[in-house]
Amino acid sequence: MTVPRIFNAGPPVGVGGGHSTITLVEASTFCLSDQHGDIHPGGTLGLFYRDARVLSRWALTVDGHPVEQLSVQASEAFDARFLLRLPPRPGLADSTVLIERHRRVGGGLEETLTVHNLGGEDTALTLTIHIDADFADLFSVKEGRSKHGTAEVAVAGDELHLTAHADPGRGLVVTANGDPMVLPGTLNWRAVVPSRGNWSATVRAQPVVGHQRTQVTQAPADGPAGRITAWRATATDLTATDPGLAHMLRHTESDLGALRIESHDGLSSFVAAGAPWFMTLFGRDSLLTSWMALLLDRGLAMGTLRRLAKLQGKEVNPVTEEEPGRIMHEMRRGPAGDQVLGGTVYYGSADATPLFLMLLAECRRWGAPDDAVRDLLPAADAALDWIEHFGDADGDGFVEYHRKTDRGLSNQGWKDSFDAINDAAGDLAHPPIALCEVQGYVYAAWLARAELAEAFGDSRVAQRSRAAAAELKRKFNEAFWIPEKGWYAMALDRDKRPVDALASNAAHCLWTGIIDDEHAGELVAAMADPAMDSGFGLRTLAIGMGAYNPMSYHNGSVWPHDTAIAVAGLLRYRHIPGALALAEKLTGGIVAAALAFDGRPPELFCGFAREQFPAPIPYPTSCSPQAWASAAPLLLVRSFLGLAPDVPRRTLTVAPRIPADWGRLVLTDLRLGPVTVRIEAEGTDLLVRGLPDDWTLDEPGARTDEPVYVSVGES
Repeated sequence: MTVPRIFNAGPPVGVGGGHSTITLVEASTFCLSDQHGDIHPGGTLGLFYRDARVLSRWALTVDGHPVEQLSVQASEAFDARFLLRLPPRPGLADSTVLIERHRRVGGGLEETLTVHNLGGEDTALTLTIHIDADFADLFSVKEGRSKHGTAEVAVAGDELHLTAHADPGRGLVVTANGDPMVLPGTLNWRAVVPSRGNWSATVRAQPVVGHQRTQVTQAPADGPAGRITAWRATATDLTATDPGLAHMLRHTESDLGALRIESHDGLSSFVAAGAPWFMTLFGRDSLLTSWMALLLDRGLAMGTLRRLAKLQGKEVNPVTEEEPGRIMHEMRRGPAGDQVLGGTVYYGSADATPLFLMLLAECRRWGAPDDAVRDLLPAADAALDWIEHFGDADGDGFVEYHRKTDRGLSNQGWKDSFDAINDAAGDLAHPPIALCEVQGYVYAAWLARAELAEAFGDSRVAQRSRAAAAELKRKFNEAFWIPEKGWYAMALDRDKRPVDALASNAAHCLWTGIIDDEHAGELVAAMADPAMDSGFGLRTLAIGMGAYNPMSYHNGSVWPHDTAIAVAGLLRYRHIPGALALAEKLTGGIVAAALAFDGRPPELFCGFAREQFPAPIPYPTSCSPQAWASAAPLLLVRSFLGLAPDVPRRTLTVAPRIPADWGRLVLTDLRLGPVTVRIEAEGTDLLVRGLPDDWTLDEPGARTDEPVYVSVGES
């Protein structure tokens, strides 16, 4: 049996050695380069395919020298143009040679070099691409442990072949047109570019896995652009009159499309967790992202559920933490996956299993066919069995985690860095640990199973599930509420003592509805305190707590998805004084932060106060695009719309409370099972078109002083 290395989550090493890094991503391929488009050895830059770095050097020189960077233009998450110029010739003020590197990733890399001669004379030059590969595993690159080593390099005709020393079946083949001179480690072109004319050549880097070359897509209709175009044709079109929000939503659509991974076994697509380090299936991340993305694409959620059901635990394995019914945490396919995880799949997650149940019921509400949902009921029941037995090993009614060996994740909730769970004094909690948000997910999972049982005529399971949910809610509010603090404990430790730090975890409990109304007002007030609200979103840990550090990974930083879930929870409790106002304030902050990152919310950023720094401070190793950060704007939109479809009951609930600065929201081609509707909302005004006559439009909470204009049908 392979013994894995110690596997404690936390921030990876910095990307790009402190320089601005350009990330391109499409499914299981991603590329990190500098702003010239170059990949230099010795750091974290590279072309990665299936969790291995297949290019560790890819650098352009002209006449033996680097070129000057002008700008980078990215039209899609997988497509960018690097605009460069030759330095001006001696005695001249300006350059007359523009070089364009048009790069696309998808199953590998394709790059078109174009030289534009803007001068009045023909120009001769030599272009060289320097190429190397170390075939390092993603984990070793991420953790800063990879050692630069050259591949075995050979020239075969007009192809350059690079092969991994440790695995002859893994390699890379580089080909190009334009009649280059192919030498070990370089492609060289001698070009004469006419006055006011152009010269171009295209280079392709094809990964080899198991002695088989991948297909680097060349035809636009079949490649990443074609796939995302086809996806957009079936996705909901979201627009807003506010240009900032509209810009964010465009990024969301592009990034989620690029993070989709198509299955090759008929289980449809699922979403990867994020670039650069998490381009694979993650239980928690993929489930939460799919939930948020239901507004855009319903099929993504069902594809994720099918994939996770196929990988659901079947036996007890302490090394991978697999247990019957448990939903996996992470899957890897790199050369060192077994050494890191103990296998290609690792199961150390306390929350993915209840989230699976939650999403399954939600998919049915959004129109997933009953047959498809019924097919997943055995996986749902296996998940509930895990919750009751392996998840609640001590039988106290709460799901806890405690890693099975010293090689697993020490913390197994979404805050999974080793120091993330601590009390108000800053002391680490001792496992087994029962996180508050996990109990909220389990509560919602029981209600989800009850709903599914009622739908399929199983009254016994429905009654038992609802009783279990009610009992858990009672016990939770007794054990986790800290009256002298006015907030809920982040967790219970091994001695069942409340871990009393004020943290964002409890906001997830608002989202799932496990919070008693009698305590909700105090919790809302605690979340509204400037110690929690940074002005750019909700901090993961409040100022004043012993472990607070605004530059930490989980102890004072701001995560956009975390704030979006908090907003969804506050709007669920909008009847509580202050909840709606706080939801609007947090949303304004997180949107402003995202726009500071050009409309693409990063995985996280530092938690400094907005009053201290008028722009959010980046967290150096934050992933972008990152799936649940990219999907966070969709959850915000859905929450302020109060949108809750129930396709089996032919009911559409909409209760808009659109922030004033958003202007008008328009959802076109929102598919709800067999029905396609258009929704327009501004403030509390609502317009719905396309809803059949046998459907009910529900507008809970509408009042005479808040007019709601409803138009049903196509007229």
